[in-house]
Amino acid sequence: MSVINEMQVPNPQSTLAQWLDYLLAIHPSEIDMGLTRVNQVAQRLALLTLAPTKVITVAGTNGKGTSCAMLESILRQSGLTVGVYSSPHLLRYNERVRINQQDASDAALIEAFCAIEAARGDISLTFFEYATLAGLYLFKAAKVDVAILEVGLGGRLDATNIIDSTAVMLTSIDLDHQEYLGDTRELVGREKAGVFRPHCIAVVGEPDLPNSVIEYANELQTLLIRVGVEFEYQLTQADPTKWYFKSAQHHYNDLPVPRLPLPNAASVVALVSQVWPMITQQQISDGLLHAQLAGRLEQVSLQPLVLLDVAHNPHAARYLAKQLQAYQGRRIVALCGMLKDKDIKAVLAELAPQINQWHLVGLDNPRGASAAQLYQALPDDNSRATAVQYNDIASAWQAIQQSISKDDVVIVFGSFYTVAGFKSI
Repeated sequence: MSVINEMQVPNPQSTLAQWLDYLLAIHPSEIDMGLTRVNQVAQRLALLTLAPTKVITVAGTNGKGTSCAMLESILRQSGLTVGVYSSPHLLRYNERVRINQQDASDAALIEAFCAIEAARGDISLTFFEYATLAGLYLFKAAKVDVAILEVGLGGRLDATNIIDSTAVMLTSIDLDHQEYLGDTRELVGREKAGVFRPHCIAVVGEPDLPNSVIEYANELQTLLIRVGVEFEYQLTQADPTKWYFKSAQHHYNDLPVPRLPLPNAASVVALVSQVWPMITQQQISDGLLHAQLAGRLEQVSLQPLVLLDVAHNPHAARYLAKQLQAYQGRRIVALCGMLKDKDIKAVLAELAPQINQWHLVGLDNPRGASAAQLYQALPDDNSRATAVQYNDIASAWQAIQQSISKDDVVIVFGSFYTVAGFKSI
């Protein structure tokens, strides 16, 4: 008899940890692309439509989480009730489902899991599919005005795509998860555009849009709202803490620069102005000012300045390197841990010009790269000369603390696991 058959099915009195162990054990693979199974269970639970809730689906290589956080913040400022489903979590599973900026409680998640378990029968679901259904179940129960769904992987075959959206956002397109999404931007773009719907609004923040996305949008008659075409934005020259947004219908001056990436903020404003034209500039400004997200250039110490960022692919690394340019003249120390299935070489190459000293860590995860693998991937002898290797994050941080001054900058990056590991110590 298999371990899974022997495993006791949790019940309403079980803990969330027991449920999560069970969900991890019952499906043979972490990723199992396709919508048939999750669609069947959603149908049994009457979750294939959330009407009258408006549904916003956010896809893209990077910037999904920050876009969701800024959209959520603006909609909350306007008085709407908002549910956000996102992944992965940093410290607690509950972070994956939040309503009105509050993480779901253990009790709420267990209630959702019990309903899903009863409805699925002999249909096998992945950990992610379970989480997606739990989010939809809780949003429907709470009758939220808006449900924001962050795509986990790709778009076309992602579990979030069982729901027809009111509007979608496509943040950026670059190579990542190539074994699932393809090894060209055209292929990746087409997978991500799989969240488009006929005659639906799709706001696109990717300036270099692959033809595959445009062709698919034309095929469906999806209304594309593209950066540099249907909308534009720019920092204000006289005051770099402000920026303006301009489209055919709206023109906002003196918007505050948020703590999160400006390109994503511009796409969010484009979406808000299309779907909720009644939301005021003041509500947009307040929403942008209050928006934050753990692990995205998150500042956890001022002297020395310690920043956490989950950047784990070349596109995100490029953006992070650009932000680090603001600290030129100060010594920048990196604590880096990565997964071995990422493009480690390209990520480190993007950041190497900004980093004065490397502290490389192996991650305690089956997919984790060793410190030695990171060392070999550094772009040149100069970088390797400053690199130290560690078995774990705690040892690296201990060594960094003994060698830095209050004027130095520490950037902890490379993976959600790295940032979560650092936060937990």
